[in-house]
Amino acid sequence: MSEPLLAVENLCVTFASEHGAHAAVSQVSFSLRAGEALGVVGESGSGKSLTMLSLLQLLPNGASAAATRAQLGERELLRLSRDQLNSVRGREIAIVFQDPLTALNPVLSIGRQITEVLRHHFNLEPAPARLRAVELLTRVGIPDPALRMNQYPHEFSGGMRQRVTIAMALAGAPKVLIADEPTTALDVTVQAQIVSLIADLLQQTGMGVIWVTHDLALLARIADRVLVMFAGRIMESATCEELFTRPQHPYTQSLLSTLREGRTATTGGEAPMVSHADPAPVGCPFAPRCAWVMDICRATVPVMTPAAHGGQVACWKVTR
Repeated sequence: MSEPLLAVENLCVTFASEHGAHAAVSQVSFSLRAGEALGVVGESGSGKSLTMLSLLQLLPNGASAAATRAQLGERELLRLSRDQLNSVRGREIAIVFQDPLTALNPVLSIGRQITEVLRHHFNLEPAPARLRAVELLTRVGIPDPALRMNQYPHEFSGGMRQRVTIAMALAGAPKVLIADEPTTALDVTVQAQIVSLIADLLQQTGMGVIWVTHDLALLARIADRVLVMFAGRIMESATCEELFTRPQHPYTQSLLSTLREGRTATTGGEAPMVSHADPAPVGCPFAPRCAWVMDICRATVPVMTPAAHGGQVACWKVTR
């Protein structure tokens, strides 16, 4: 089996305050291979986006990340200088964010924004950069791309703006594409189009894709493997098929049960977010909601352990 494009071991994100350092993401480990779609699912506040942003050192003020390993090829991402990061962002790893309107500069034309990426990473002259930008817009399904190059974000629909942000992400020919809830603000029909577009690009380019979402149904259509996160920790890791047919963790089972009943795939409310003033959590973070809870669950955090289905799960009930 080939070496992973991206390998992360024991990633933690902490926030510093006058009360001390408090973990928002704890002991997160995963890998991503070329041509693979990795889904990361969990409720709001579960640490999905924070995990991904930490890899490119895009954390909010007061936050810091550390890991045993956060390796992209030969690069240790958390040890890069500012100049090295600038060469990695967009070129090695690109991100498509949830809201395309805020991701685009409203006072610059679409063509200007794409060609700036191309000129920055490949030092292209204006004419070939423009030709390449038109090719990228064509690739993501923008009609009349040469004409659209001169237009501004407000002249595009939400779905078309998201296609433009995908074109910008592809401009650097990245090895890894992080799609951070890119369809949340779009209607159902446009969501399906964007999902299909990214799935096609995955096959055509061979890059690895990390799809961050709260929508398990979406991952069933696109993901090869899935990480289930809750309160900053991975609860379960499995292939998509095994996760849907034999979920191990009670949180995963709860998500799937609500999905099958046609309700929003959450367990009621948001995952508990760690306040800067909160004491360090004790035990399994899912214990207060779990129907299987035991004394050990309230006292000791479970570690990721091989599960019967071949994946891994962090649950005392399953692994004892």
